[in-house]
Amino acid sequence: MAKCDICGKTLSHGNKISIARSHVSRRTTRAFKPNLRRVKTLVNGQTKTIHACAKCLRSGKVVRA
Repeated sequence: MAKCDICGKTLSHGNKISIARSHVSRRTTRAFKPNLRRVKTLVNGQTKTIHACAKCLRSGKVVRA
């Protein structure tokens, strides 16, 4: 399962809407996946590979090894 080890961001669900966007358009469900990256980081003085989302990487919550 796709999950950020830092913030816990996971898969979320929503609707896929047709291009016409009319009142009677058909809607089907779709999945929004988080933008995860595998990064090597320091955890308790050891180098570990974790899954972190792009938002956590940009904000500086992850210290790369």
